[in-house]
Amino acid sequence: MKKIAVYVTGGVACYKTVSFVRLLQKAGYQVRVAMTKAAQEFVNPNLFASLLKEPVLTDLFQPMEQGKIAHIELADWCDYAIVVPATANIIAKMAQGIADEVVSTSLLATAQPTFVVPAMNTKMYQAASTQRNLQTLKRDGVKILDPVTGLLAEGYSGQGRMPEPTEIATWFLSEITSEQKLKNKRILITAGGTQEAIDPVRLIVNRSSGKMGYALAKAAQQQGAQVTLVSTVPALPVPTGVEVIYVQSAQEMRQAVLKTYPQVDAVIMAAAVADYRVKNPAPTKIKKHSETLTLELVKNPDILKELGAQKEQQVLVGFAAETHDLQHYAQQKLIQKNLDLLVANDVSRKDIGFGSNDNEVILFQPEQAPILVAKADKAAIAQQILAVLASKLS
Repeated sequence: MKKIAVYVTGGVACYKTVSFVRLLQKAGYQVRVAMTKAAQEFVNPNLFASLLKEPVLTDLFQPMEQGKIAHIELADWCDYAIVVPATANIIAKMAQGIADEVVSTSLLATAQPTFVVPAMNTKMYQAASTQRNLQTLKRDGVKILDPVTGLLAEGYSGQGRMPEPTEIATWFLSEITSEQKLKNKRILITAGGTQEAIDPVRLIVNRSSGKMGYALAKAAQQQGAQVTLVSTVPALPVPTGVEVIYVQSAQEMRQAVLKTYPQVDAVIMAAAVADYRVKNPAPTKIKKHSETLTLELVKNPDILKELGAQKEQQVLVGFAAETHDLQHYAQQKLIQKNLDLLVANDVSRKDIGFGSNDNEVILFQPEQAPILVAKADKAAIAQQILAVLASKLS
């Protein structure tokens, strides 16, 4: 039985959450509730407690049961979290990582898929700060149901009214039933740019930030996959539930990938692997003795091509970062490396790609027309890539 944590914040519409909880129960889900102090001014926690047959979380310093910290235990317990209604206040706290009362603290500790149903005055909803916060949540992978236009508590109409409980339940249940498209699939993802030593101080690197690979890892894990991430960027936070293997060079990445390859269902090679490395890295720091310095480079192993040659049951996804003739080079790479899907993007553009939070890609598949995925944040791009991957794995 799936477990859902419902977070109730202090909007006038929070009385509707009672009906929403009943709909979840009727659909066969196990539900627990946490409420802010403002929400308790509108709805007595005892009403939820009587429906749920267990206490409602109302205080950050609620007495511990069996040594458990209540707000952390709720975050760990649930499979999904939904904030309904979500005030401008809780949306701002979630976007900025503020944890100053029981609901915001528990939400900050929640690694599971999270959903938000905003409800507030139309001027508050349309405020630039609220819209920025909502965009931040979307980039973080939070699913949001837009409020509807209707009569508000202030006596006039505008967008900000919370949808009816049946509408929320239909949307939410539809989202979570389609969420686990990659359930129990084993996926290997690479991220970042490899680093090739010149001497103990200097490296040959590229501009890859690793953000796309990490977005893919987070989205795949949320969709039920068992994810192994081979990464060159330890500075980025590892998505909860994802196993990470840190490497530096192309040769180290090759070793890690080939070791895991036979056990996985799919590989997404999002890392930017250096084509060349220094033949003989200096054992000590190279000093400035002359006006020029010559480095002899040798070719690195082509990991993606090697995977394509060894491929059995795996679905193999490659990336192509190009500065010109994108479609021509992408089609070549798709065929030459025996790929099932190739994700190509134009890294000459300053608004997408390396280092950016956004991307725009074209998806290439054998004997199919290319699919343009228009500019969006990398979390949204990851969802589009994984939707195609899921269709191939099914």
